[in-house]
Amino acid sequence: MTVPITVPITMVEFPADDAARARRFWGEFAGVSFEERRGTDGEGWQAIVAGDGPALGIHERGAGPGDRFSLPYLEVDDLQGSLERVAALGGEVIHPGQRWAICRDSEGSPFGLMAATRGR
Repeated sequence: MTVPITVPITMVEFPADDAARARRFWGEFAGVSFEERRGTDGEGWQAIVAGDGPALGIHERGAGPGDRFSLPYLEVDDLQGSLERVAALGGEVIHPGQRWAICRDSEGSPFGLMAATRGR
């Protein structure tokens, strides 16, 4: 099961201590595959989420401020199911909720999940 992501964000970049493990986590969670960046696109890997979803990027964690963490909020249709999926893929639910939650991915990068409100 993948979790559809629909948010008004162009790209979300996640630093990783183990880039292969992070690509597996985000690839399985979001249902995408990552391509290695080339040329002027920078270092790391990137995937485009289908539809209006944001591009997802992963890079090796460094010492700079942009390399420590990011906290995007991703809208999901099934919040409770998504929280179960996070845990099953090696992530952690830090603050569960009914409308939103804070999680960490397999690399410890924090992110938020929001229950979809479209058409409700």
